[in-house]
Amino acid sequence: MYPLGLLPFFYSLVPERGAVAAALAIPVLVLALWFYAIVTRSSSDQPDDAPVHLPGSSLSHILPFFHRRFDFINQGFQLAGQGIYQFSLLRNTVIVLSGESARRDFFQAKDLDLSAGFKFLSGAIPMLPGVTSDLGPRRVALIYRRLASAQMSERLARLLPQILEDSRRTMDTWGFAGTVDPFERLSELIFQTTVRCLGFAEHADDPAMVKRLKELYDVLDTETTPATVLLPWFPGPSAVRRLLATKKIYDILGIPLDERIRSGIVRDDTPQMLIDAGDERIVIIGFVMGLLIAGARSTGTTASWLITFLSGHPQWKEKAAEEVRRLIAEHASHAPTTVPFGTSSDRHAAAAAHASYEDESSLSPLTATLSAIPLSAWETQTPTLDVLIRETLRVAEPHVAMRQYLPQNASADEKGASGINKPAPRPLFLGGKAVPPGAYVIYPFSDVHLSAEVYKDPWRWDPGRTEMNLKAPYSYVGMGAGSTVCLGKRLATLELKLITALFVLGFDELRAVDGKGAPLAELPRPNWNDFLTCKPPAGSCYVRFGRTAAPASHSSSSS
Repeated sequence: MYPLGLLPFFYSLVPERGAVAAALAIPVLVLALWFYAIVTRSSSDQPDDAPVHLPGSSLSHILPFFHRRFDFINQGFQLAGQGIYQFSLLRNTVIVLSGESARRDFFQAKDLDLSAGFKFLSGAIPMLPGVTSDLGPRRVALIYRRLASAQMSERLARLLPQILEDSRRTMDTWGFAGTVDPFERLSELIFQTTVRCLGFAEHADDPAMVKRLKELYDVLDTETTPATVLLPWFPGPSAVRRLLATKKIYDILGIPLDERIRSGIVRDDTPQMLIDAGDERIVIIGFVMGLLIAGARSTGTTASWLITFLSGHPQWKEKAAEEVRRLIAEHASHAPTTVPFGTSSDRHAAAAAHASYEDESSLSPLTATLSAIPLSAWETQTPTLDVLIRETLRVAEPHVAMRQYLPQNASADEKGASGINKPAPRPLFLGGKAVPPGAYVIYPFSDVHLSAEVYKDPWRWDPGRTEMNLKAPYSYVGMGAGSTVCLGKRLATLELKLITALFVLGFDELRAVDGKGAPLAELPRPNWNDFLTCKPPAGSCYVRFGRTAAPASHSSSSS
């Protein structure tokens, strides 16, 4: 658009062909000079206590950081020869931390802004001016408070049976037995339950709409490129597709909101809580639009790997099943239906007793039984489920914590009430190294979670490992630590526990297989370079399943 703006000016000075050439050449020249300034930027003026610079130009860091982040960060430590180093993304300084001291300082620092760091370095959240970007600190703080309110015990207790029912409805579409790609199917399942928990009930009740929303959010993922993150103002093809997808999501979310406001319809869901509180329209849509993907992506990754690990470790599947059976015996013996557990004859009797359900492969009896277990039991009486989730987060959550150092006095007016200039903000020291104001700081969770000095054989998934009881500061940061614990932790943990319970009691067979259906001798290793989903190579791992409840009725119907 900028060259077109220059065109009339040059038309008044030179002939048409020269005007067009000049209008195009000048922006290209400016861009070239800008890139030259970046490439030739000197780092010789850095103070002695600054982190060491990675060799190479800023441009050489861009593709590795966004496409092979895990490898890039680890190779950076090797090249720097130190546990803390810095590199540049265009003209932005990024400092990478490692080690116990830096980790402690990072999670305890007060002036490291999570929103600013994640917005610049990730680019994975849909950005629509005034809706999910540029909301301002006041609105962002309000959204955080609303998310906390959405996870109050009373609200979660009402959501619990709905999460189970949505999961049952999704899993019933898979059939009585078969093979699924857990990294596709579990992602779809978690997206459905996340829409139920944080989105509009009108959408959660409509599988076609949930599918459409997920397709649009997938566009945001696939079209996130280094250019869309570092040059968000540049109207490249990916940026345009991201903007169009974001606008479509915005429009979809606005339909039920506007209808409720117009008609006075009231639904029992999270957006209604914001409507009743009198929140602005942009806050309500921004809340749903941002949290749907933030919650579904990370929880979906954890759920996919958790079920995959259980499919390759039958002993832990049985331990989890035994724990859920105990919960049922203690809290749900009065439930209107029973769950298949115990002996084979018990399972057959349960299936026969519930032949009235919609079909023989339905998980409805199990769902009804699990729904009778109170929220407090799920949260406080499931140590096995807790360690399964904890270990999965350690091995298969490729998170890199991202912050920007924004001193509090730097965000205020530079002059005080008396008109006297305030002193320039001081550097922040992390791990003994100086972080200048405005710099971005990242801490890769792999530094501790995959450290052989902290965890023996760190790539091995072992929920029973004794290292999980380490008392060392921040030896485990699965859902954050210090003052920046994941705001949706309570909801995400409940979703994972309920879905795991359905799998371990709902399926007799749960086995990891290859593309031909042969059992895998070894599970694939999580791909930490895939910082969004951690998926293994496509086609390398599937899960074969077979339902628990239906053999008796199935055999009788076929005889």
